[in-house]
Amino acid sequence: MTGARRPHTGRRRNEAAREAILAAAAGLLAHGEVGISVDTIAAAAGVGKQTIYRWWPSKGAVLLEAAVAQAEIQAPVPDTGSLGQDLDVFLVATFRTVAANKSLLRNAMAEALRDDAAAKVLKEFAVSRRAALAEILERAQQRGVAIEDRDLTLDQAFGVLWYRILFEHDELDEQAAERLAAALARSAAG
Repeated sequence: MTGARRPHTGRRRNEAAREAILAAAAGLLAHGEVGISVDTIAAAAGVGKQTIYRWWPSKGAVLLEAAVAQAEIQAPVPDTGSLGQDLDVFLVATFRTVAANKSLLRNAMAEALRDDAAAKVLKEFAVSRRAALAEILERAQQRGVAIEDRDLTLDQAFGVLWYRILFEHDELDEQAAERLAAALARSAAG
């Protein structure tokens, strides 16, 4: 034996605990719990709060990751060969997923306003969804569709979505997604 010691790297992260924490946080957010704390998340997940801090720097970061995981759209970005159809498929799937997670997303947005780490997670999620829609527009341009103002088209799509999430102005249903897709296809192509 050489006498050399292996440096201590701390306790290993447990993936099952991480999943339990995310599920607990999502459950608390979805039910609109007021006063969510690291302690309430830990109790709901059946872990110690030090386990939470091994994975996330703040309460906001864990809440946002839970919200993003619940709202993530599993369907691939469509490529039907038609801008209108691609927008329709993408927005219908997006609205359907968001409609099932409205409360969770509203609470996640509120958390992001209070916590920089949470805001970073929400921004990464928004950027990834925007990039997916930008891919649809890019493919349409490659097929010869002249997109008038790509950034404005992206803002319009997600502006409607977030407005309806935050203010419940109107439904996030399939018909609204289809109308938005048709309007965006018309305006994007000028």
